[in-house]
Amino acid sequence: MTIQIKKFGSTLVSRPAGKEAWLAYQPSLHAVSNDEEIIVDFDGVFVLTPSWADEFLTPLRDRFSKKVTLQNTANASVRATLAILDKSPVTFPV
Repeated sequence: MTIQIKKFGSTLVSRPAGKEAWLAYQPSLHAVSNDEEIIVDFDGVFVLTPSWADEFLTPLRDRFSKKVTLQNTANASVRATLAILDKSPVTFPV
């Protein structure tokens, strides 16, 4: 499964918006099989804040553990946010 983060917008900036995106995406995650990889694609995202990402990516990683792969993370905002989250108890590859 590939999650196109840009479907939530190109500027992802608040904790409530991240939580809303996470809750809205729940029905799609019910169909993920045990052996399926989840690719989180940041293509088209211009601004990603730690608060939005923490509300969406942290529970995703908690739920699916090592099956999550991040791609198109070259944007400076995305990289900086992932670096901040990497210092949290949940780790993300940068």
